[in-house]
Amino acid sequence: MEKQLEWTMHLDKSYYMNVYGDRVPVAFTHGKGIYLYSTEGRRYMDMLGGIAVNSVGHGNPRLVKAIAGQAKKMIHCSSLYYVPSQSELARTLAEKTFADRSFFCNSGAEANEAAIKLARAYFYKKGAPRAKIITALQSFHGRTLATVTATGQERFSKYFGPLPEGFVYVPYNDIEALKSAVDADTCAVMLELVQGESGVVPADPAYIKAARKICSEAGALLIFDEVQTGTGRTGTFFAYEQYEVTPDILTTAKGLAGGVPIGAMLATEDAAAAFEPGNHGTTFGGNPLASTAALAVIEEIEQKGLLKNARDIGSFLKKKLMQVQKKVGGVAEVRGMGLLIGIELSAPIAADVKQKLFDRGYLVGTCGDSVIRIAPPLIISKREAAAFASAFAEVMEVCNA
Repeated sequence: MEKQLEWTMHLDKSYYMNVYGDRVPVAFTHGKGIYLYSTEGRRYMDMLGGIAVNSVGHGNPRLVKAIAGQAKKMIHCSSLYYVPSQSELARTLAEKTFADRSFFCNSGAEANEAAIKLARAYFYKKGAPRAKIITALQSFHGRTLATVTATGQERFSKYFGPLPEGFVYVPYNDIEALKSAVDADTCAVMLELVQGESGVVPADPAYIKAARKICSEAGALLIFDEVQTGTGRTGTFFAYEQYEVTPDILTTAKGLAGGVPIGAMLATEDAAAAFEPGNHGTTFGGNPLASTAALAVIEEIEQKGLLKNARDIGSFLKKKLMQVQKKVGGVAEVRGMGLLIGIELSAPIAADVKQKLFDRGYLVGTCGDSVIRIAPPLIISKREAAAFASAFAEVMEVCNA
């Protein structure tokens, strides 16, 4: 099995484009629950959940059965024809959210692209075009040309100019800056409710309420990017529910189909009407396999009470991590919502902490050089969360020595 890993690493270095650099030296053969098993037979607790993707865990029976059953019948057909599971998924999301209509694609970046197009089309169709889209500094909205431009971090876009015009950035959680930036040419404000890639930073409730008021008064659309925070990640089906603010457009992806690629743009009837036949489309988005998987994930979340579990275990885990902060040290802040948690370290040692956790059999992510990000499957138990917190405490004791 060790030779299998070596061979895979050789093939990667020889033939795959070098966009990931040297990856963590492990390859997985299968998973069960919140655990992944390597080619060397070692078990790892997946506290990153495929970056908030494996919402119902690895090898989830309901999801596996749904995928396998649909794959036997039909994986894909053209969007030129009606797709029953796609229509059912659109209905389900409408019943669970503010939205009246959905569009399905393949990723969060594609969902955000669709939102950007819809916002501009909305005003163009009204005969009063607006181009400006306001996003927050330190945001992350995707890897396509428009979404790296929407992203308020130059490091993601500086190599790809000339960039699309019309994007303006303001400091996150700064109401006055947002108010000053919105004007008669603003078609939309696009915000994450938790800035995941910049260190798991939640929005202030007052900021989000103000954003809604500012957009409404200016006649601009409010877009929430819930690519990471959707599908129960924060303890409600979407995080906007906890802010008691309704957007005009919402984007999501990540955990919606538990690992099968899918993205979704949800919108009110008024906003959605801006898309007419031919304005937008997709080949693979919302195909029978992806839509069936998403329906199975939603059913699993409902049947197993995973929203409550995300709230309860998320709260428990944050308390455990704050105990580490108090007793062991080396932690500046523990923040987040539900099971999307950022641990800001007191020193730029995130890579070292990540490696030491890996050596102990725990998978986590990093944001920059001082934040550990965790986003485990929503099925994680209190016992498993406590085990991770203990391992983290051990690692911080070593790092502080």
